[in-house]
Amino acid sequence: MTFEKTYEIVDNKLMINLPKEFKSKKRVRVIIEDVDDSRKRKLKLLKKASKDPLFLSDIKEVADDFQYSDKEVL
Repeated sequence: MTFEKTYEIVDNKLMINLPKEFKSKKRVRVIIEDVDDSRKRKLKLLKKASKDPLFLSDIKEVADDFQYSDKEVL
């Protein structure tokens, strides 16, 4: 079972209350990821991509390849 949630850090401490489904579990894996910076960075890259000629040409090529597949009857 996987449980994912973003938490606020208070005084450099993190408190995690696990869901009831985890009550019988003896071990869990915790991965700490800096969400704010990576999210901001990814949003910047997405905004850049919307103007990138190579990216736009790739998107057009994929759209052209699949233009008729939406019209096919299965």
